[in-house]
Amino acid sequence: MRSYMIQDIRPRDMDTFTAHLKETGYKSPMDGIFWIPLPESLQGKAQQEHNSQCGPYYLALEVGQDWLRLELLVRSEQRLRCDCIMYADPGQREAMIEFLDDLIKNRDIAV
Repeated sequence: MRSYMIQDIRPRDMDTFTAHLKETGYKSPMDGIFWIPLPESLQGKAQQEHNSQCGPYYLALEVGQDWLRLELLVRSEQRLRCDCIMYADPGQREAMIEFLDDLIKNRDIAV
């Protein structure tokens, strides 16, 4: 799995960050996993074509005690397998990593 990982985050900062993710509505049905939506403006051709059947799209963010990991697989909320489910392209990858970095920075979390 391709992913972007940040480690050695202070536990109290992780608590703050996790609470913010829950408040913002990035929850998923699984504990420790949050769904970060992929904006429509970043969707690739296949995702745009399948948006009505497969969307919305998201990237999974897993949180641990002192780490977090953004999986760079664009997933569908509706289906497990489809041509529109694929690794993030370079533009999507850059935008979503930047989004996560900004989310961390805006919470004053030291990394």
